[in-house]
Amino acid sequence: SVSSMGNSTSRLYSALTKTLSSSAVSQHQDCLEQPDSARLDPIDPKDLLQECQIVLQKRPPRFQRDFVDLQKNAASNHRPIRVMQWNILAQALGEGKDNFVQCPMEALKWEERKCLILEEILAYKPDILCLQEVDHYFDTFEPLLSRLGYQCTFFPKPWSPCLDVEQNNGPDGCALFFVKDRFELINSANIRLTAMKLKTNQVAIAQTLKCNETGRLFCIAVTHLKARTGWERFRSAQGCDLLQNLKSITQGAKIPLIICGDFNAEPTEEVYREFSNSSLNLNSAYKLLSPDGQSEPPYTTWKIRPSGECRHTLDYIWYSQHALNVNSALGLLTEEQIGPNRLPSFNYPSDHLSLVCDFSFSQDPDRLL
Repeated sequence: SVSSMGNSTSRLYSALTKTLSSSAVSQHQDCLEQPDSARLDPIDPKDLLQECQIVLQKRPPRFQRDFVDLQKNAASNHRPIRVMQWNILAQALGEGKDNFVQCPMEALKWEERKCLILEEILAYKPDILCLQEVDHYFDTFEPLLSRLGYQCTFFPKPWSPCLDVEQNNGPDGCALFFVKDRFELINSANIRLTAMKLKTNQVAIAQTLKCNETGRLFCIAVTHLKARTGWERFRSAQGCDLLQNLKSITQGAKIPLIICGDFNAEPTEEVYREFSNSSLNLNSAYKLLSPDGQSEPPYTTWKIRPSGECRHTLDYIWYSQHALNVNSALGLLTEEQIGPNRLPSFNYPSDHLSLVCDFSFSQDPDRLL
């Protein structure tokens, strides 16, 4: 039980369970970057993991997923950079608008669901973490991840659908976290995506980082495009706008690029083709798991709503294939693991699967351009 914990873990437990009042959150809505949280004590990730496991002790254990080695003989002169992409499902939407008919409300309780999310992050230890649908940034992710050594940035949607839900926790948006010991922030841009010259409700964050070990620069971007069938042309326009912004930031691909996102688009959509055929020379990392290296996974989200069952590939990690190698990628959950009620569930906190890749810099990127 919780009462048996010692002083240091009790303090940690209070950090884990503490939530800001909604008035405190509303004061923060205009803040896109938090002040440095160095004043707070660092957290040992093992302690935080243990705390999460205490909260989750009545839940089934986390699913086993294995990394698939994709670079059999590639020699690298530096530690790989682990990047994690994940739409974590906004709490207000999970409990409110999304209406997961096969998922018990009990499985969606934030006090436990946040521990499942944190457990997944702590298990894979990403150097860079790209999240969508974050509506508990100021009371959960920023305070905890900054104490784990991450630099944190958040960009909320201007008109987040979470705000329509009673007792919401503020707007959802994209969040980007990187390990401060490994990278130096050179430049950061918050991008509100446009479509047909109109500003939209979708956003992106793009940061140029310097890898301390190699001195190499690269750009990491996170985004979440417009959802729903019927919005394909809109998504395509948003994708074009993002690519234009990234061409400028990377000086036309001189700086290697990794883009993580929930694109809300199957590989058959125009926006997918735009990224595939871009002058930035991008490839989708998860295609490399397929036997021919040309096919996306069969699904990255699988849910049941009143309208029926939805199984789609919508989430991607794009990368500059001339400048970066994908050393390994985390395998997806099998249909058997997911189970007949699909996602989210007592086992898994989101309706989207997390994607995780280990990248290394190519030895001679210019030769391949």
